[in-house]
Amino acid sequence: MRAARLVTTLVLTAHGSADPRSSANTRAIAGHLRRVAPELDVRVAFCEQNTPNLRDVLPGLSGDVVVAPFLLASAYHARIDIPGLIAESGARVHQADVLGEDERLLTVMRQRLTEAGASRFDAGLGVLVVAVGSSNPAANARTARLAGALARGTRWAGVEVGFATGPEPLPVAAQRLRDRGATHLAIAPWFLAHGRITDRVADYAATAGIVMAEPLGAHRLVAAAVLDRVEDALAARIAA
Repeated sequence: MRAARLVTTLVLTAHGSADPRSSANTRAIAGHLRRVAPELDVRVAFCEQNTPNLRDVLPGLSGDVVVAPFLLASAYHARIDIPGLIAESGARVHQADVLGEDERLLTVMRQRLTEAGASRFDAGLGVLVVAVGSSNPAANARTARLAGALARGTRWAGVEVGFATGPEPLPVAAQRLRDRGATHLAIAPWFLAHGRITDRVADYAATAGIVMAEPLGAHRLVAAAVLDRVEDALAARIAA
């Protein structure tokens, strides 16, 4: 993990959810960040549904401030919502990149699959990575690249990426895995925390008899990826 030594305040900013498990996970990651980077003033903010809202947090801050989107994809919330809330606040801050397809997050996903009973040596296994989906085709295409990265070093029959909120039903992606020779399936949620969407995916998995792993959750490697995005944002500011 690289240290973000020059940052005074890190505002970990999640989308927000009516499901309390989501905000609890965000706060747990903030706790990780405080422990591994005590020199930072770590705050938590949300775009909607939870408090405090990002627009309300920023005006009271001074010095170097980095808003770190606690998001996996560079979709609407990262490109529109967060910049809009920053502009409304009138604050001068740096916005870090989303977490994206960071190798450490893939490591966590592999760990979650192992915890669910999946073996990388299982040639009959098909893994269905389920993400939230976006109206931005580029964001979906970037997420789809997870399949090849996750499959490396395994003997699995295949890996497919499906979108829980996309136009293609998850059973279609599951059938593609069976067509590739998978005799049994496991779902790997590309989500930071449990919520209403993952509950719907879990209902589908239970009905279809498919094993489902846990989301990424409050793992130390997720916190490490956040710190790297913060450092990258600061480095870009210095370079400019």
